Amino acid sequence: MTKLGDILDRHTSGGPTPGAVALVASGDRVEVEVAGTVDVDGTAPMARDSIFRIASITKPITAAAVMLLVENGTIGLDDPVEPWLPELAAPMVVRTPAGPVDDVVPAARPITVMDLLTFTAGYGFPSDFSLPAVGPLFSDLKQGPPQPQTVAAPDDWMATLSRIPLLYQPGEAWLYNTCSDILGVLIARAADQPLPEFLAERLFEPLGMVDTGLEVPAGKLDRFTSYYRADQAGGLDLVDGPGGQWSSLPAFPSGAGGLAGTADDWLRFGRMLLSGGGRVLSPE
Repeated sequence: MTKLGDILDRHTSGGPTPGAVALVASGDRVEVEVAGTVDVDGTAPMARDSIFRIASITKPITAAAVMLLVENGTIGLDDPVEPWLPELAAPMVVRTPAGPVDDVVPAARPITVMDLLTFTAGYGFPSDFSLPAVGPLFSDLKQGPPQPQTVAAPDDWMATLSRIPLLYQPGEAWLYNTCSDILGVLIARAADQPLPEFLAERLFEPLGMVDTGLEVPAGKLDRFTSYYRADQAGGLDLVDGPGGQWSSLPAFPSGAGGLAGTADDWLRFGRMLLSGGGRVLSPE
C-alpha cells in the first residue's frame, strides 16, 4: 500500500500544492504526515499544527451548534424560523427555477429549522449556476468562496436575503451552502450570543479545539497558511495571506465557510461525532 507520506510528496514536490498536512485515524491509532511549506515562497515549513481555512467543513460544526440549541429546548427541529428570522416570515419563490427573479409566488409553507439543516429551505446553489435567482446570492450576499471581510453584518445580510426569492419551495429541493450561513444567524439570535462566542464556549473549548475559530489571533499568524487559486497558466495566485481576511473578526461570521483550524482540531470534532456526542451532545 502506498504510504501517506508518499501521496503528499507527489503533490508537494514540484506539484501544484506548496504543502499539506494529512491525518488518518482509526480507533486509537493516528497517522500524521506533513510535507512542504506554508506558502509558495517557502517562508516556513508546514507543521502538524499549521492552521488552514477549513472552508465548507465549517458546515457540520454549525449544524452541531444548532443541535445544542435543540437539545436544550431553545429551538425545535420542526419550528418555523420566523421567531428568530422574521426576515423569512413570508418568503417568495420564483414561479419556475429558470424564470426571472420578479416572477414569484408565495411560499407554500413556512421555512423550518429542519429545512435549513437539510439544505432544503429553498436558498442555495443548484447544479446550474446560470439560473436567474442564483445570481443575487453571489452579487448581493457574497456567497461562494469565503471572503469574510467583504460580507455585510448579519442584520443587513438578512435584510438583503429577504429580497431574494427562493429557487424552490421549502422542502422541495436540496441546494448547497446558503442555509449554513442562515443557520449561523439563527444560532446567534436564538442563543442571544454572537456566533464566534457560542462556538467557542459550547463546542471548541469543551472539545479542546484550541486553534479553531472565525479569526486567527496575532499570536498564531506564524502558523497560518496562505490561500491560493489556480491561474490560467497552471500556477497559483495568492488570494489571502496570513495577515489578511482571517486576521480579524469579520462583521458576518460565516457558518458556511468561515472557520480556520488544524487537522488535530478536526480530529477532535470527528471523534465527538463518532462517540455519539462526546462531552457536548447526547447520542439522541
